[in-house]
Amino acid sequence: MRTSLHATLLASVVLLAQPVWGHHSTSAIFENDKRITVTGTLTKVDWINPHIVIFLESAGGSAPETWRIQGNPPAWWRTVGVGRADFAKGLGQSVTVEALPAQDGSRYGYLRRIRFANGDTLESMNTL
Repeated sequence: MRTSLHATLLASVVLLAQPVWGHHSTSAIFENDKRITVTGTLTKVDWINPHIVIFLESAGGSAPETWRIQGNPPAWWRTVGVGRADFAKGLGQSVTVEALPAQDGSRYGYLRRIRFANGDTLESMNTL
């Protein structure tokens, strides 16, 4: 009985600590010393924790390429006066994104700046 209780407590501690282990610096996934620029149609805005994510369809070689661009957390954007609607206004429109590229070379990046079709821009600082 005592062994079972210890095992249950240990499992609980490990499971509860998992979210703490999961948070990481941008340098763990992205190349902080490089920048990419992607132009495409903004197709989706996920305004979720722990980071917002936007999706673009850009003209690729023979087929469109889907890009996933992660940004700062929603709470950070709110502190600088930006809400989901500020991103969503660009849905279906062409946008240009400057981002840190993923280390693995995939179509994934960390948002630095987004420029909308009307010329408006939103910028983020790398806070991680």
